[in-house]
Amino acid sequence: MMQGNKPAATILVVDDTPENLSLMSDLLRDTYRVKVATGGEKALRIARAAEPPDLILLDVMMPGMDGYEVCRQLKADRSTAAIPVIFLTARSDPEDERKGLDLGAVDYITKPISPALVMARVRNHLSLKSHTDFLKDKAVWLEREVRNRTRDISRMKEVTIVAMATLAETRDNETGNHIRRTQNYVKALAEDLAPLPAFSKELTPSNIDLLFKSAPLHDIGKVGIPDAILLKPGRLTAEEFTIMKTHAALGAEAIREAETMLDSAEPSFLRYAREIAEYHHEKWDGSGYPHGLAGEEIPLSGRLMALADVYDALISKRCYKPAWTHEQAVDMIREGRGTHFDPRIVDVFLGMSERFRDIATRFRDDVAQGTVDA
Repeated sequence: MMQGNKPAATILVVDDTPENLSLMSDLLRDTYRVKVATGGEKALRIARAAEPPDLILLDVMMPGMDGYEVCRQLKADRSTAAIPVIFLTARSDPEDERKGLDLGAVDYITKPISPALVMARVRNHLSLKSHTDFLKDKAVWLEREVRNRTRDISRMKEVTIVAMATLAETRDNETGNHIRRTQNYVKALAEDLAPLPAFSKELTPSNIDLLFKSAPLHDIGKVGIPDAILLKPGRLTAEEFTIMKTHAALGAEAIREAETMLDSAEPSFLRYAREIAEYHHEKWDGSGYPHGLAGEEIPLSGRLMALADVYDALISKRCYKPAWTHEQAVDMIREGRGTHFDPRIVDVFLGMSERFRDIATRFRDDVAQGTVDA
């Protein structure tokens, strides 16, 4: 049986009296598919089947399980709770009607029935259910689309950061696995700092993840440094070092320009990348560059990157210095507590420095680029 281009709705009629079942079947079958049940247990089995009814007409007074209990069990089961139930009963007391509606029934019709009234009520409640199902399906679809769109946006952010980091890496012959080590150092530090009250508000799981993804951009500004300086095999002169130091401001400005193209009143996903690029050479005592900021004037992201960057520089072999041991690097960072580095970050680092050693070993450079003393 079809209604337009759609299969006819299925009505389950539940009544222990054969005459009533026959009466309702004759009334409904020209318009709907009709199923019948002579008791509550059979009604529940039909309702829980693979193709449940679209609406249930339910008698109250039945032997064994009465209609109220059937309705209670239907509404308690997630698979059947959305099926509209109309009580069809000879019990006309207002208290009976209130009880039925309180149990979750959508309507209450007393016998003897008016065929026209029953058909109108059935039609109306099926229409309501159809609209409810449509809205529910629409909500599920929208939720899925939002989830997919959010995932796509997240991937776009990651691709943007990776592309920019790759550009920086191609210009720096000392990079190697440096960016992979430093981003993992930053993440490890942030995770151990997060439980502390002074840091918990900013170091949420999502922000830590963004710090991890942004850390590779800390030296993006080196793309603006001349090859003669950037690729120089020996130590830089004072004048050359002055030019090299401009990479922090150059990197921040490049990312800031990218941010202006984002149409959002909220802080952009590049915020941490910009902060890390600009502030990772600032020092706690104000003697760093490019702005000479001190203490908490330096964004937390820059303070984290400062320690990670120095540790990795110390343990890495360069043409002008051998690789330091892990223990030597830890001692140097301890000495920089309160001068170069945020003392609270140093304290956390000292308690988990073995994680830095593990990260350095995992992302060890090859012999040509340098070694890590593990």
